[in-house]
Amino acid sequence: MNLVVDTSVWSLVLRRPQVEETNRFVQAFRFHVTQGHGLLLIGNILQELLDGLKFLRDFHRLLALLEPFPLLELTRETYVEAAQLRNTCRSKGVQAGPIDFLIAAACIEHGYPLLTADQDFTHIAHHSDLVVVPT
Repeated sequence: MNLVVDTSVWSLVLRRPQVEETNRFVQAFRFHVTQGHGLLLIGNILQELLDGLKFLRDFHRLLALLEPFPLLELTRETYVEAAQLRNTCRSKGVQAGPIDFLIAAACIEHGYPLLTADQDFTHIAHHSDLVVVPT
């Protein structure tokens, strides 16, 4: 099984001084790793993870840790679908940022579930084919 891991989960696992192993999102991440599932990134998630690091050594360390995880290719259609999805969700009262909709559209387009701790994606999933884990 392949799945996209959102910034919210990567941050819990890689950017905290101490990882909370009892956190259900950390446990879900560990489960997928131990099962040998393919963990994927989207360019915007990679950028979000690398943004704001104070020290260059932390930047390079995190970049090296993320290197083995492939990036999903985004197409023109991905961006169009993200805009349509955002318009649909906004008409139903669901608010989220444009990057969240781009991540959702990429997951839908490629048929991969999204491992996330961000509740915005749960709201998006109610109005689309996005599959969010853990449920």
